[in-house]
Amino acid sequence: MEVEDRNEAILQYMPLVHKVVHSINVKNRDYDHEDMVNIGVIGLIDALKRYDKTQKVPFENYAYIRIKGAIIDEVRKTSRVPRSRMAKLNLYYKAKEELEIQFKRNPTEKEICEKLELTKKDLEGIHDTVHQLAYVSLDEVINVDSDNEVTMMDAIDDRNEAAIDDTLLKKEQSIYLTNAVTKLSEREQQILQLIYVERLSMKEVSYIFDISVPRVSQIHGKTLLKLREILESDYAND
Repeated sequence: MEVEDRNEAILQYMPLVHKVVHSINVKNRDYDHEDMVNIGVIGLIDALKRYDKTQKVPFENYAYIRIKGAIIDEVRKTSRVPRSRMAKLNLYYKAKEELEIQFKRNPTEKEICEKLELTKKDLEGIHDTVHQLAYVSLDEVINVDSDNEVTMMDAIDDRNEAAIDDTLLKKEQSIYLTNAVTKLSEREQQILQLIYVERLSMKEVSYIFDISVPRVSQIHGKTLLKLREILESDYAND
């Protein structure tokens, strides 16, 4: 793409950059708006360079993911979560899973706090950690085009994982995928979100959960298989 064409495209899609920055700034007011816009422009330029028309994905949707990814990557670099907070978050998830097995239902926060002997302040810290890590949810709608709404789950195929068929990500099947994801455990949903939405590496995810990289890979693989089985079952029942 020629420089003039690129500059024209940047001007054309600046409203999209501002839209992404606003969606993140609502949750993270500690970051300078202008700095985030500049980083978003870098993401937009990256999208312009990488976009492949043959993939038949609307550029706005592709660019949205690249812009948001660039901003979140930069935010993450400047706001690493201390290991002590990650350790507490990991203990919280482990306790929740153990109580789910014990009670055969989702435990309340009070039950989890009692098991771990957590104070109200500890719980607030855990919530802050989750908030810092999870900027978007898997079912967040990207309203870049009123005629072509896309959820963040549609962005899963941005990583082109061979383990998931393209058919699972078609727009007309999004309702099945939405329902299927809700049937996964909280940790499984979180790992999918961090890998496909936040675009973290396996190593970064292993750090967040304080587990080994092979363990993350194992959970990731089993989760994709589980998701496929749920979808196949739902399709069969219909």
